[in-house]
Amino acid sequence: MSVTVGLEIVARNPARARRWGRCGLLVNQASVDREITPSQLVLKKILRDRLHVLFSPQHGLFADKQDNMVESGHGRDLLSRLPYYSLYSNVREPGDDMLEGLDTVIVDIQDVGTRVYTFIYTMAGIMRRCAHLGRRVVVLDRPNPIGGTRVEGNVLEDDSRSFVGGYPLPMRHGMTIGELALWINAQESKPVELEVIRMNGWKRALHWKDTGRAWIMTSPNMPTPETAEVYPGMVLLEGTNLSEGRGTTTPFLTFGAPYIGDIQKWLKTIRELCDLSGLAVRPAVYEPTFHKFSGHVCRGLQWIVLKPERIKPYQLGLGVLLATMQCAPGEFRFKDPPYEYETVRPPIQLLLGSSSLPRRLEEFARGQLNKNTIREIEADWEDPLRDFLRRRRECLLYS
Repeated sequence: MSVTVGLEIVARNPARARRWGRCGLLVNQASVDREITPSQLVLKKILRDRLHVLFSPQHGLFADKQDNMVESGHGRDLLSRLPYYSLYSNVREPGDDMLEGLDTVIVDIQDVGTRVYTFIYTMAGIMRRCAHLGRRVVVLDRPNPIGGTRVEGNVLEDDSRSFVGGYPLPMRHGMTIGELALWINAQESKPVELEVIRMNGWKRALHWKDTGRAWIMTSPNMPTPETAEVYPGMVLLEGTNLSEGRGTTTPFLTFGAPYIGDIQKWLKTIRELCDLSGLAVRPAVYEPTFHKFSGHVCRGLQWIVLKPERIKPYQLGLGVLLATMQCAPGEFRFKDPPYEYETVRPPIQLLLGSSSLPRRLEEFARGQLNKNTIREIEADWEDPLRDFLRRRRECLLYS
């Protein structure tokens, strides 16, 4: 299977860009064509002097900033020599001065299919400001690397909105960045003039391994497409004192803590809770070089992705939380703020998208865990998820 992304569609038919006028571009190092030519160079060749400025999301234009709440500055792109504004700095959406003189902002960014990945909220901020100023937004679509058929998790609740959850989405939303733009636009009281350049060859059942495209890390801790496959659940560990594997070469696939005593008992409890289809798992002992437990030996596990289409990552994340609560009750805890500029609400609430779900997990962990536990938890969000799926249909672009 060969997937042609929106950037390449425009490159093949540059006449489509004639009416865009003077342009800005949201981009980072993963925004490339099939030959790994950066998007800003492809579009500069098409638009010439009509491409005026670049915008970068969290982690910086070249993903050189490692962690959350590590801001990047404005500057000049080494490749195109164009000026760029960081939208993960003292601002997280463009000011009116940044959009001055522009007619269109182009979005060409690779998402990973998870509600808490901040790139989609950077795009949403651009859309809001462009709507306010009467500018156009064009999204060059790219694949959802974890497929578009499976949707998982509770829908974000209003009291848990943040920069890692700005809209009522489930954790695994099953949409491309272009479909998300359409969906977000439908939520706004003042929608922006929006154009989505569709891909050729992408179907909803495709995962990254099926696209025929090279993977460029979208952020420092998303080094492989296999990382993206487990991220919708394993990202929950960011809100806890479990290591999510930052400081190793396999973040989110490797996880653990120094206080995990009996790895086999822990794994047995996870197996009782979760469907591990599509995965192999091995015990892991590792020492993070930075972040949580830097320089300390952690005992944990490593997921090995075998069949991505069978993995249920959100269930994995919940299972790991529940198993750790029960196996290490005196050691495991949820982290305190701050997290992504929130200083009051706990990080786990923002990640789960719910103020009540953390307490519910704690209640279940004090009881007898079994293969039906997560199914009972999932039953609480079936109706909102069904409503989301119904409303999502009108924004889907691919069969």
